[in-house]
Amino acid sequence: MARRPAPQAAFPLARTLVLFALAWAALAFPWLSGAVTIPWDAKAHFQPQLALLASSIQAGEIPLWNPYVFAGTPHAADPQSLIFSPPHWLIAALGTPSLREADAVVFGMLAAGGIGILLLFRDRGWHWAGALVAAIAFAHGGSAAWRIQHTGQIISLAWWPLALWAMTRAIDRASWRYGALTGLLAALMVLGRDQVGWLGAWLLILFALGRWQESGAFFTSLRRSLPAVGSATLTGLAVAVVPFVLTALLSGVSNRPSIDLAGAERGSLHPAALLTAFVANLFGVDGPLADYWGPPSPAWGPVDLFLARNMSAIYFGAIPVVAMLWAGLLRGGFKAREIRIFLVAFVVLLLYALGRYTPAFAWMFKIIPGADLFRRPADATFHLGAIAAILGGYGVSRLMRDGLLARTKERLLLFALLLAAALGTALAVAILKDRLALALWPLGTGAACLTLAALALLAAERLNPRYPLLVGVALAGLITADLALNNRPNESTALPPSVYDVLEPTSQNATIALLRRKLAENAAPDRRDRVELVGLGFHWPNASLVHRLDNTLGYNPLRLGLYTAATGAQDHAALASQKSFAPALPSYRSQLADMLGLRFVATGVPIGEIDKTLKPGDLLLVGTTADGFVYENPRALPRVLFAGEARPADFDAILKTGRWPGFDPRTTALLAPQDAAAIKPGSTGSARILAYGTNAVTVEAESRAGGVLVLNDMWHPWWAVEVDGEERPLLRANLLFRAVAVPAGKHTIRFVFRPFRGAWREIVGKLSGGA
Repeated sequence: MARRPAPQAAFPLARTLVLFALAWAALAFPWLSGAVTIPWDAKAHFQPQLALLASSIQAGEIPLWNPYVFAGTPHAADPQSLIFSPPHWLIAALGTPSLREADAVVFGMLAAGGIGILLLFRDRGWHWAGALVAAIAFAHGGSAAWRIQHTGQIISLAWWPLALWAMTRAIDRASWRYGALTGLLAALMVLGRDQVGWLGAWLLILFALGRWQESGAFFTSLRRSLPAVGSATLTGLAVAVVPFVLTALLSGVSNRPSIDLAGAERGSLHPAALLTAFVANLFGVDGPLADYWGPPSPAWGPVDLFLARNMSAIYFGAIPVVAMLWAGLLRGGFKAREIRIFLVAFVVLLLYALGRYTPAFAWMFKIIPGADLFRRPADATFHLGAIAAILGGYGVSRLMRDGLLARTKERLLLFALLLAAALGTALAVAILKDRLALALWPLGTGAACLTLAALALLAAERLNPRYPLLVGVALAGLITADLALNNRPNESTALPPSVYDVLEPTSQNATIALLRRKLAENAAPDRRDRVELVGLGFHWPNASLVHRLDNTLGYNPLRLGLYTAATGAQDHAALASQKSFAPALPSYRSQLADMLGLRFVATGVPIGEIDKTLKPGDLLLVGTTADGFVYENPRALPRVLFAGEARPADFDAILKTGRWPGFDPRTTALLAPQDAAAIKPGSTGSARILAYGTNAVTVEAESRAGGVLVLNDMWHPWWAVEVDGEERPLLRANLLFRAVAVPAGKHTIRFVFRPFRGAWREIVGKLSGGA
């Protein structure tokens, strides 16, 4: 039988939305006002991606290829590129997004997720005050607050409550239309292709199973839901399959095709972090890095974890914690069938997040498809906070609806002991780590907030029958004040916008201005010189996307494996120590650096501290700024070369040993043996760039006897090349670069990035048994 919808009259949706909007606006105001901005990854990685998207749209193109970092990378396959994020498309299409507008997208999406929570509570017949508490805790608590700089994961998280609401309606109403909406929302959730989206998909499956079980007739409910399941599946695949396939293919040839168990376990959430659910900022996350004493940190001691300090903060409000403990656990509220699946999800997520600290994670890592693609089980705290917010809101709902605050001395004592145990453990840890002085204020604040929350819920239960609006407003006001105090803007979540001036397209930064001037001075028809930004600070490596500078480095944990192996490029180059070399590129004074056209290197320290093999005169200092130093490599080669000779080479051996055969790239092209054998000796010629875009490069070449045109851009099989409009085989030359055989005479050569066709051919090749 169909489940009857819960009555809606008792849930004042309009009033609840208004109160939620007021709380959201108050908590987001420091960022929306422009006084502060979301820092770290939100600016260092995602703001440049957004700037590239906006400038590309304004130029009438979609940036499927990104030539501005790592000498070129397949942007369409990059899960963090934002080109499959509708809210970012919207603001990018309206102009050049400012830092504040980018922040508004993040907070707007969290608001949308909060609205999904409200709709879910309404449909389930739960109390509106509980819904309000849950929505506020979801949008401004847990990792949604403390890790707000991880823009992609925040967007994935924000879609999840809306997808859960639509899925619940699809099952309850056996509606293929709501099924299609579920598929769309779930697809938008996973388009970020991150661990939060992946976990969200598994949670939706778990909650579908729970909803069918909740009906009391599992298989009957399942059969009735088949049209909804079908429409959800078809819609989700239609939206998400192409981006997923592109990323899967990229992952296979990337620097990190998979993560092993030991590597993933280094991203585990330390059990001590759970104390921050009771005592916000216990470990000093919000202050100077030197004051942070939680795991991992020198003050804590060795734990072999690789986590940023804010990843160990999960505070989501005192009211939800008190409601979970009292109404949910001590008064049996979580025994109800309607909430049981949420409790199961909470336990599973907690076990997953704790990683190596329980035996469950190794088992889950082994059997759950896709787990080996992600490096941080602690990312489960995003959904852990969302589920905790719902459980806390449900606890408030039961208190308001059923009066579960029936008090006995035994239960009150047990409740007090639980809170005292949490606070006492936090106190003991602070004493043990000799950080009591730093912990006293957070401990006192935590104790006060928990006590005030307990008293507020006690009063709310008594007053709710007579003053329901007052109760709802008071609870909303209390949790808003709580989160405004304990999850306030801090070093991990908010910095002055002036810190990120270089990421503004109109920035007058002296280093960027110097690089632009030097590039213009050395411009030529065959040149498009590259730069390298290294050791200038956390937010610098991707500044090249904003200013459209071709950069040999960048900031991205996912890169082409070939480029990484050839150059030693790492995830980041914020510090001079993060600059690495490789056998094929052992120094700035090397043939590969010259072929890359690496003309200018901007560094935060003297270049001799980065490359100790350099001799005087190898690189020339051409300027200094407040940021650091700018050096010139006078041997940098043009972007396009015309070689009259093709010579076979073992690229794998060059990668491994760094031993290049003696050759002049201006006259000779190194090719794979089978490609070199097919090319007849020609003559040197000339080449010049006619047009250079993100997805296409047009070159004019002329020679007496033909030869090989080499474009010193990163080779990738999804590129195609045409000579006078006729497609020709794309060659890989000189280890990394694109090339094509060109006959004698004057010709127009066009390199075009075709990821969808290239991916299709790659899949067909794999299915047919090819490499």
